[in-house]
Amino acid sequence: MLTKKQSELLRFINERLKESGVPPSFDEMKDALDLRSKSGIHRLIIALEERGFIRRLPNRARALEVLKLPESSTPANARGGRFAPSVIEGNLGKIRTPAVPPVGNNDNVVIPVMGRIAAGVPISAIQDHSHTIALPPDMLPSGEHFALEVRGDSMIEAGIFESDLVVIHRQDTAETGDIVVALIDDEEATLKRLRKRGASIALEAANPAYETRIFGPDRVRIQGKLVSLIRKY
Repeated sequence: MLTKKQSELLRFINERLKESGVPPSFDEMKDALDLRSKSGIHRLIIALEERGFIRRLPNRARALEVLKLPESSTPANARGGRFAPSVIEGNLGKIRTPAVPPVGNNDNVVIPVMGRIAAGVPISAIQDHSHTIALPPDMLPSGEHFALEVRGDSMIEAGIFESDLVVIHRQDTAETGDIVVALIDDEEATLKRLRKRGASIALEAANPAYETRIFGPDRVRIQGKLVSLIRKY
């Protein structure tokens, strides 16, 4: 399934190819989707290519081929209500820690596992709420929480590996040095260490193979802070 912006871009490219046989330029795509920069279009194209919806043809400028369209014309994020960040297709904006009875004889806290998050090049997590996990309350601060499965290796020097389950405290602010779920341009999500550099925000990997990315404050929204990690051996 695709996010709303991914679906909109795919339809726009497909319609332009049918009309003229030539894909739209990055500027045309940016204007059509009302994005601030062409970098957002670049990330959307990468996501569509990785998911097998389009193919970039080599040695040809602006050469895109649509390989398939979604089975449903309704974008995955078009669910009504307030904006649902693409980090979680299950609508992070409405997550509440489930009010459930204690598990077993312990007053465990039950939290939802909401999909996958990139610890690498930002991607969209595209899985719905799949199941829940129960954790002892002393592992968590007070407040709302959700969990995500890690994809990628950009945080390995912080002890976060592929397939780890990160537990996130839902909050929209964080301090320099915190590991956060960050939403870039209201479209792509990633797990990175936050650094504040004057008026700018840096998202820092914990792997020298990945560069630190710096954004204006209006391009990044904090979705939550890492508070715990679960690993299966």
